[in-house]
Amino acid sequence: MQRDLLIREMQAILGPEGVISEREQLRSYECDGLMNYRVIPELVVLPETAEHVQSVVKLCYNEGIPFVARGSGTGLSGGALPVESGVLIVLSRLRRILEVDIPNQRVIVEPGVINIWVSQEVADEGYYYAPDPASQIVSSIGGNLAENSGGVHCLKYGFTTNHVMGAEIVLPDGSMVNVGGGMAPDAPGYELLGAFVGSEGTLGIATKITLRIVRKPEAVRTLLAAFKDTEEAGGAVSGIIGGGIVPAAIEMMDSLCIEAVETAVHPGFPQAGAILIVELDGPAAEVEDQFQHTIRVCEENDASEVRIAEDDEERALFWKGRKAAFAAMGRIANDYYVQDSVVPRTELGAVLKRISELGSEYGMRVANVFHAGDGNLHPLVLYDNDVPGEAEKAEALAGDIVFTCLEHGGSLTGEHGIGEDKKKYMPKMFTTEDLDTMQLLRCAFDPHQICNPGKIFPTPRLCGERPGPFRMHPVQKAGLAENF
Repeated sequence: MQRDLLIREMQAILGPEGVISEREQLRSYECDGLMNYRVIPELVVLPETAEHVQSVVKLCYNEGIPFVARGSGTGLSGGALPVESGVLIVLSRLRRILEVDIPNQRVIVEPGVINIWVSQEVADEGYYYAPDPASQIVSSIGGNLAENSGGVHCLKYGFTTNHVMGAEIVLPDGSMVNVGGGMAPDAPGYELLGAFVGSEGTLGIATKITLRIVRKPEAVRTLLAAFKDTEEAGGAVSGIIGGGIVPAAIEMMDSLCIEAVETAVHPGFPQAGAILIVELDGPAAEVEDQFQHTIRVCEENDASEVRIAEDDEERALFWKGRKAAFAAMGRIANDYYVQDSVVPRTELGAVLKRISELGSEYGMRVANVFHAGDGNLHPLVLYDNDVPGEAEKAEALAGDIVFTCLEHGGSLTGEHGIGEDKKKYMPKMFTTEDLDTMQLLRCAFDPHQICNPGKIFPTPRLCGERPGPFRMHPVQKAGLAENF
């Protein structure tokens, strides 16, 4: 379809105000939070209803036009990177909270609803939405679902997948289906919702999402402990969890991160090689007992200071410093490249030591801020994009950090997703057979590979190209597409 005709067709669906076609305006959408990759889309569309999304997708499917869904654009793996000659479907106008059902602890939202809005909506009823990524004041529920986002409290409360009960989905051919149990605790049949959450926009677009909310705990206690280095702080983490305590959160920041956030948001953190922020919640008597044990563990691991949040204001200041870490890096470096790999807690010390060694070998600074409780690392490789070759060197260092995590029994990603950034590393973690099996699922949803194509899997990897008895003849592929 010619571009002018495509624009007219989209305007017929969305109105002139719902279509962006001027190149200078399109540049605003050329990347997500990972700015190392940039592609200017052919067209950006701004649907306002689920029916709009369905009509746009049907048009793309009928014309064989690739499309990518985008929420707030805060993703850090290139998952919402546009496709050249493709349509970017921006869901930020689908931002209604459709239903609040306190007795059943459910909230139904559109995908453009901002994460923190859900907690704000139910706060007066004594509830909140548990997944809280650092970007929660701007990231959308649809994007959280696509990447299976976690957050600082994921150690105890789990990731997005543990709090999504159902979803209305527009499939890549434009048909609309409902998956999951919705208000019911479970649904019969295949667990398609579990496959969809975390699929990074490759299986369809969620237009309505049922979330589980949880009651605010009776008591919350938070402390900040300072240590000489990350090794001592890591020992405290092992001691806390080894003692049978499952905190709501255990976050670690190294000296470089502390320096950045102090300059940016002034949380009053002590000068130290590393700090831990530990939060416990639950029944008051249990929390108090575990909190005293946590303080002892920190002191036994040579904490130079243990600071207890005396009220909600001081607690909020601790978390303000932690959640500002990524943005604060601009205070100490022009650019940074963030990784998101996971290692077993027992391997934290060895991996952090190797990350430090790699930084020295490359002659680059690496700041570390991460969810220490579940070993989800966020090393930030600092560089200057204005210096020729620095961006490439930073990416190479980040890759070596990924390999280090895999060598220590870890995973490629904890919550940021694979996207465009890490697909080249997938064969390091999965066999060809593993990847082929994943691709079978993707092809069942999207046989034409038009829904966020090129993400997650190394390319070329198209439907029907699997070797052996599962290989499809082109006629078979065409028939499958027609009957999908």
